[in-house]
Amino acid sequence: MNKAEENFNLWIKNVSDKATQNELISIEDDKREIEDRFGEDIKFGTAGLRGIMEAGNNRINIYTVRKATQGLANYLNKNHEAPSVAISYDCRRNSKIFAEEVACVMAANGIKSYITKELTPTPFLSYLVRSLKAHAGIMITASHNTAEYNGYKCYGSDGAQMNEQFASGVYEYIRMVDMFGDIKRMEFSVGINSGMINFTDEALQAKYINEVLKYRSKTVSLSGIKVLYTPLNGTGNKFVRKTLEMVGISDLSVVKSQENPDENFTTCPYPNPENISAFDEALKAAKPGNFDLILATDPDADRLGCCINDNGEYRLLSGNEIGILLANYVLESRKNTNTLPKNGVIVKTIVSTMMTDEIAGAYGLEVRNVLTGFKNIAHEIAELENSDRADDYLFGFEESNGYLCGSYVRDKDAVSASLLMCEAVAYYKENFGKNLVEILSELYAKYGYFGEKTLSYNLKEINSKIVVADIMNYFRKESLSSIGICKIKSKKDYLNSKGVLKSNVLEFDLENSMKIIVRPSGTEPKIKFYLMAKANSASEREKTIKLLVDAVNSVIRDF
Repeated sequence: MNKAEENFNLWIKNVSDKATQNELISIEDDKREIEDRFGEDIKFGTAGLRGIMEAGNNRINIYTVRKATQGLANYLNKNHEAPSVAISYDCRRNSKIFAEEVACVMAANGIKSYITKELTPTPFLSYLVRSLKAHAGIMITASHNTAEYNGYKCYGSDGAQMNEQFASGVYEYIRMVDMFGDIKRMEFSVGINSGMINFTDEALQAKYINEVLKYRSKTVSLSGIKVLYTPLNGTGNKFVRKTLEMVGISDLSVVKSQENPDENFTTCPYPNPENISAFDEALKAAKPGNFDLILATDPDADRLGCCINDNGEYRLLSGNEIGILLANYVLESRKNTNTLPKNGVIVKTIVSTMMTDEIAGAYGLEVRNVLTGFKNIAHEIAELENSDRADDYLFGFEESNGYLCGSYVRDKDAVSASLLMCEAVAYYKENFGKNLVEILSELYAKYGYFGEKTLSYNLKEINSKIVVADIMNYFRKESLSSIGICKIKSKKDYLNSKGVLKSNVLEFDLENSMKIIVRPSGTEPKIKFYLMAKANSASEREKTIKLLVDAVNSVIRDF
């Protein structure tokens, strides 16, 4: 009997609920399914857990949620006196159930929990942790994954996602937990009555929105723009609409079919606002009107996507383009109001557009480039605060549609970014009679035609881990002098470099202002290539990006 079969039999003997028992019985003759679900434990990384909602120790369900929570509780009790946690959840199937299970396990372990009464955005959970001075936070969400997924996102006391040290410490405690023997659990009602489980004060939602509004420009009128918004059936509906209404956007419409929570994401099977398919319903709704922009937030409202009305046609902006426009708007508007700090800082990830460095340089400001993951941007915000330079932080972003203006939270915030995008649209419309597509074209003409593209290779075969390792080893070779026909000028290995955070990432500076960054996924059999270039025209940019795509493909096809 192999490990998967042993684990399956353990579940058969120990699960207590009928639904899971019936699910297990339905797959007892399916060896492949048993191997997939029970062959290994679901991975706990720096972002916590994420997986398909099914029975099995390689899936996310009440049993794996309880095990992770017991491990986290053991860690907190070992390292803190009277620890507390903040908990929230999104619109997905079982999200509320999983959140309550977290509270039940924490309560039984003597840890007070503060749980929201309703679904809320991920950035609000970050705000809760900081506001309540909790020792940790748990957000039940699978972000923009498809409907069968859910997740368990973990935060530290600073409101940022767990760093590697925190996560690895927690993981060691989780590994020691016997899923069916070590779990302590209190009934939710008992926890409420005893004061170990507490609902959060609804006034905190208003305080969070007020923090967002602190970064509102007082010189830009928002009454003259027309906005269509879709929360993609997620948590942004109440928060984004309230924020935009409070700043005077009276012509605000919502996509009705995606207004309210829908755990099946019926009208948007892949609710990722990075992709134009997420705007299908919004574009249908936009036809009768002349909206200046369409906003979309992902289900946990930490990512923002948008389409701009460009002379009657709606143009989807990429994550990098939004970052360019928002960074430029923040600097330009702050300079015009004499509120731009002399030593201001923009923080972005290394895989995000190089154009931001040019824009900030024109203002004499610093750009800090950090490893992927918004927690690394949060780390730089904390470093500035610790150096009495909190006001120098201006804006942070990552190319995957994550943005943050302000330090009230320590994660990307689509509520704040929605407001900032509306401001930018109104500012350029009111002062110059131009839309953001036109402004973007002007920025390219001024700073250079920067281009970016991400290639993602899914490696589904049995030996996918070996293939990923082989690919990274190939690119890590000291003798490597070119990628395809593109000659390498210099290479940075973030796994072995001194003075930087460690990560299995390679960065290549190529001739002719081109760059390639290689990064394997930490949770999936996937490897990504981030391609960047600077050209003298839009047509040259397209040719250069195609050259980079061909160069990478010429190497990958041999694996």
